[in-house]
Amino acid sequence: MRSAPAKRVQFDRPLTPWAFVLPQLLVVGVFFYWPSVQAVTSSFYIEDPFGFGATFVGLENYQTVLASGEYRSIAGFTLFFAGLVTALALGAGLLLAVKADAVIRGSAHYKTALISVYAIAPPVAGLIGMMFFDMHIGPFVTVASWFGWQMQVGIDYWDTVLALVLVSVWKQIPYNFIFFLSGLQSVPVSVREAAAIDCRSGWRRFHTVTLPLLAPTAFFLLIINVTYALFDTFGIIDVMVKDKPANNPITLVYKVYLDGFKGNDIGGSAAQSVILMGVVFALTILQFRFLEKRIHYG
Repeated sequence: MRSAPAKRVQFDRPLTPWAFVLPQLLVVGVFFYWPSVQAVTSSFYIEDPFGFGATFVGLENYQTVLASGEYRSIAGFTLFFAGLVTALALGAGLLLAVKADAVIRGSAHYKTALISVYAIAPPVAGLIGMMFFDMHIGPFVTVASWFGWQMQVGIDYWDTVLALVLVSVWKQIPYNFIFFLSGLQSVPVSVREAAAIDCRSGWRRFHTVTLPLLAPTAFFLLIINVTYALFDTFGIIDVMVKDKPANNPITLVYKVYLDGFKGNDIGGSAAQSVILMGVVFALTILQFRFLEKRIHYG
């Protein structure tokens, strides 16, 4: 039996479809393409911070940035930070989704409690993190002191790294949890029953049946989480390291902000943002080119 052909929407006037997408095109153009063009243009100039003039210097801003040892150090930390946050957030989100999928009684309350954290804005999450890691009243610092660990977030480099990673992961887990849980609940019951008959080991069933079916969801979340770790953690970092000693860890996107808005180096900041855009674009292309080949969409 042949399926009915898909219906196509017909418009009386050829400009009507464009009228529907025009608001979205305007938003993308104003808030993405125009700032991107401005950043690329500014990266070739040394600009007066008050807008009184600009001097064309070609690639000098890029050369200065790439020759900076500080920039390379921050770039290395950014890769480490993004990889760690992505791996921990994805792993914790998947683990909680598997546990929530198995809950029968009280599942709605359990899921609501896990998802509710996603409603917290990144700056607020950073503020909560500051309270938990405060050297005087923070409960995590108190617990660490029981084991002889004098945690000093905002002063000690690696203590601050730990706090930033934990708060960033905590903020992103609910997003991953929502998608992984939806993916788990979309697995047909017949597939689960067949897997239970063929394999008694729960881990083997998950590894050979469930996880491959979740591969498209996991691939999507991988890209989202890398983007989150590189960009959306800005609010958390800004709140937790602001007005602290200068040896604190920061990411590349936060350095763009510091150099541009605090250091008034508009050209250097623009060059850094262009380099960061290029790295993210290249990373996304690599993910789609090499990782997506192993993903099977059912």
